[in-house]
Amino acid sequence: MKRGEKTFKTSLIIFFIIYITLYISQASGYYDYQLHRRTELTQEQIRKFEKDIKDGRPVDVEEYLKINLKDYNNKFSSYGNSFSNFTSKNVKIILEKTFGLLEQLLG
Repeated sequence: MKRGEKTFKTSLIIFFIIYITLYISQASGYYDYQLHRRTELTQEQIRKFEKDIKDGRPVDVEEYLKINLKDYNNKFSSYGNSFSNFTSKNVKIILEKTFGLLEQLLG
């Protein structure tokens, strides 16, 4: 096997593993969970705000808008997610057309 072929196959395997990892994280609802968590934090801040008003404490709106979540999104994860969505969409289209063709041939 030539060096170029080996490099290509290794790259292909790495990209496939990255795709599968991103697909599984998306399918398992990881991103939905993160959005839900942010919503919960917002609800928590609303409850804290209402309690402070009820207790007669001085209220500063800026204090309740602070959410200390570290954002782990970066260009690589965004590109990976875009690639995953693009691939999923195209695989779906290809499978639908393939099965449609088979249905026409057999039906």
